[in-house]
Amino acid sequence: MNLLRNEIPLSLKPHIIRGQVVAEQVSQPPKSWPKRVLRTVIPDFLLKQRSIVLRLGPSAGRTYAALRLRDVLGMRMENRRLAPPTARSFLFVCFGNIMRSAMAEFFMHKALAESGAMLAHKVLVMSAGVHATAGREAHEWAQQAAAELGVSLSQHRAKPVTREMIEMVDCVLAMDFQNKAELLALYPDAEDKILMLSAYAECDWRYREIPDPYLGNLETTRYCARQLQVCTHNLIAATILSQGTVDQVSLER
Repeated sequence: MNLLRNEIPLSLKPHIIRGQVVAEQVSQPPKSWPKRVLRTVIPDFLLKQRSIVLRLGPSAGRTYAALRLRDVLGMRMENRRLAPPTARSFLFVCFGNIMRSAMAEFFMHKALAESGAMLAHKVLVMSAGVHATAGREAHEWAQQAAAELGVSLSQHRAKPVTREMIEMVDCVLAMDFQNKAELLALYPDAEDKILMLSAYAECDWRYREIPDPYLGNLETTRYCARQLQVCTHNLIAATILSQGTVDQVSLER
């Protein structure tokens, strides 16, 4: 019996059944068991949102949670806010300034040049990223998707968003709720000019988010590029080319 007991691993618990020693594995709960339990009772969507809120920190996290909740409930009036018709300076903002905001900036430059209104030199258009690495080139998917729509991103270099940029422009156009929440946390005094670019969309993204194609593939990037092109055209139509503002700008020349 002693020999048998010594051969039983410590992780095994002996029982005596009808004179025989039977080893029973003692299960130790893994360290990750709370997460596993949560996954069985809480949808992945909510776990993902919780992770985002924690990553963003107290201030931006609370704002993001409120934006997300209102979106889920269909309460999107805040996302409908538009830039004033007199706006002449625009800053597009996304996460890293290598995909969405970069494409939006260059699409708007192209649309202005093709508008025939000779107003491009009177309009300031920039892009930046909340977490951009300065000098980084546009993502290869964004470069290809933009090129297919007649725009080259070869000269684009990523720029981190700064207070100076925020103060220079009439409106700041965020791509998603994380971008907007972080912008509001960093620049609360600029709340009135921080908008959602999706207010100018014409697809299911309207008044919601323009998802980051970095998490997708080339096809999702192509779709995103087409929607950004629509957004920038609508933005120009609602501001620079809106009734009465063209004459006003012409008089300022």
